[in-house]
Amino acid sequence: YEESRKLIANFINADFKEIVFTRGASSALNLVATSYGLNNVTSENEIIVSELEHHSQVLPWQNVANITKAKLVYVPLDKEGRITIENFKSVLSEKTKVVAINYVSNVMGYVTPLKEIIELAHQQGAVVSVDAAQAAPHMAIDVKDLDADFLAFSGHKMLGPTGIGVLYGKFDLLQKMPPIEFGGDMNDNVNKFDASWKDAPYKFETGTPPIAEAIGLGEAIKYLQNVGLENIKQHE
Repeated sequence: YEESRKLIANFINADFKEIVFTRGASSALNLVATSYGLNNVTSENEIIVSELEHHSQVLPWQNVANITKAKLVYVPLDKEGRITIENFKSVLSEKTKVVAINYVSNVMGYVTPLKEIIELAHQQGAVVSVDAAQAAPHMAIDVKDLDADFLAFSGHKMLGPTGIGVLYGKFDLLQKMPPIEFGGDMNDNVNKFDASWKDAPYKFETGTPPIAEAIGLGEAIKYLQNVGLENIKQHE
């Protein structure tokens, strides 16, 4: 199980402790919105999304905006339905707190110019949550090169089992975020009226882990790596 975590970390060039196992990409993206979003976004902030986002990326941030009274802002798409740097710049401001965006559109197959978007967002002090569910099976991902704050993908879209997903998060961000589910295995010390939590990633993994699913995802990644991500990209 933990060997799979290590394998997945290497797959996206992350550190072992930055890989959180979830039920899927939707679960991972909701974790970011609920834990980071609800504890950091205020009515003074803006959240950038796009009309190309999957519902599992838009709806959690709609909920954060409704609760916090932050403003939800959409990147205008060009005439071909794509996210461009210029259009992203047109909605980015000093009020931007979060950018929630896809790496590859599940509708268009368009590869978002993500690295430059992340760089621009960071210049405004915003964090970027990336939906990489469509990217992970089709192209090599390097979270350190992208400088992504959060990045999510799912097992079943990359030849792995259902019921397993991955949230990558920068460790310093994960450490500051509160867990959103409580129970067995994620706790460190429990008293009658208070408790403390394990370090990330384990504080986000409550109860019996998806052991078989995680191992299955690890095997799927081995298969993809054997075929070669560059070969897959060239073929497509």
